[in-house]
Amino acid sequence: LRRLIFVLTAIVVPETFLTAAQPQILIDDSLAGQLLIASPTIRDPRFDHAVILVVRHNHDGAMGIVINMPTDERPLANILEMVGEKDTNVTGKVQLFAGGPVQTELGFVIHSSDYRGPGTIDVNERVLMTSNSRILRDIGNNKGPQKSLIAFGYAGWAAHQLDDELRRRVWFTTPADVNLIFDENREKLWESAYARRARDL
Repeated sequence: LRRLIFVLTAIVVPETFLTAAQPQILIDDSLAGQLLIASPTIRDPRFDHAVILVVRHNHDGAMGIVINMPTDERPLANILEMVGEKDTNVTGKVQLFAGGPVQTELGFVIHSSDYRGPGTIDVNERVLMTSNSRILRDIGNNKGPQKSLIAFGYAGWAAHQLDDELRRRVWFTTPADVNLIFDENREKLWESAYARRARDL
């Protein structure tokens, strides 16, 4: 099995994406905290019917996590071992997701706002992201967030690339409803999000 890595978030992607949001560097219509819904006509198989939570979006580009492409379910102790953690006495299984095609060895946890630890950043007021293996230990010891989604890899866009794709209707958007992110059936998530899409793009 390939080695999976959880590291401090600021190391995972460019710091400008993941440091605390500063109003002077954000574009006027930042999509951070929104969901991107793939157009039904999208031709890239990596994003066929994808729903992506936008984590950061500013003048330097954008970064998001695909939330509707589950891969497999594994014991949490096994995941901890794969990311180099020695504390493998935790119990339970977790569902893993393919978070995007970029750096698929890197792990991210999207989670509810009742948890904060090393490497945690705010996506919006109700959804956070952590990329430090401590959160996996906390989940396994019932000290983690009430709701979470564990993904490996992410989707990334260069400066102005996502904005151009939105203009070309490659993506639609909708606010990142917590129930959509964590509770909706993954097989129905694209349809549910698409039904809520903004129609004035």
